Amino acid sequence: MSEHPVVLVHPPRGDGGRRVTVHGEAVGAATNLADVVEFLRRAGLEFDENEVVASPLVEWRGGGPSYWGPESRL
Repeated sequence: MSEHPVVLVHPPRGDGGRRVTVHGEAVGAATNLADVVEFLRRAGLEFDENEVVASPLVEWRGGGPSYWGPESRL
């Protein structure tokens, strides 16, 4: 069976948060990796931070799991 992403972590918004959807349904706006893990737990998906980063079931758009944007301005 092929694995298709069921979780999308969308590109960073202007405020730095990233929308998270599971099976096309919005589950929250994450500001860090721990938020993504918590939203998935609430949706019935048990991932730890390492699994969220590496799983083929999670697609990161507009930057990987270390990018939350926007960049700080001095």
